Amino acid sequence: MSDNAREAAHRAASDAEQIAWVDEQDNLLGSLVRSDLRERGLIGRGTYIMLFNSAGELCVHRRTLSKAIYPGYWDVAAGGMVQANETYAESAARELEEELGVSGVELTAHDHFYFEDPGNRLWCSAFSAVWDGPLILQPEEVLEARFIPVDQVMLEIEQKPYCPDSLAALKRYLKAQRSDVAKNS
Repeated sequence: MSDNAREAAHRAASDAEQIAWVDEQDNLLGSLVRSDLRERGLIGRGTYIMLFNSAGELCVHRRTLSKAIYPGYWDVAAGGMVQANETYAESAARELEEELGVSGVELTAHDHFYFEDPGNRLWCSAFSAVWDGPLILQPEEVLEARFIPVDQVMLEIEQKPYCPDSLAALKRYLKAQRSDVAKNS
């Protein structure tokens, strides 16, 4: 099967997944097929896992061109939609393993916030993890990945398309980190 055919098959299966459907306060209303949720402009749940190495560099990856939203964009977090029967933490662990091949790491929960963009309305939970092992990329979703300093990420977002939802998670994370440093000094 060609890469394009594999991506298309993965996209069709992904669009048919049962996703948690929530209201404006993140109360669970039920589940809907992912494509229906998106097409009807309803709210789902998403997870964002910022993966750092022990040197403090952030893993950024480029999304495949078959992704329904932000195709080909760079992403600062692994993650995805929370399925109907999952918690945010369960979804985060599943997505990190699926996309980057990272499992068995401690996930630290950081933030819970609402994000809205055309075609993308989500309650988001952000996590972080530290990993120095190899990355095993999911070819249907990830074209390439690399660890780079956060300062470089902040420069790249001015020059390359980056996913706005995961950028919101990263910016909130960095702001909280700066606030924690200020409190402790």
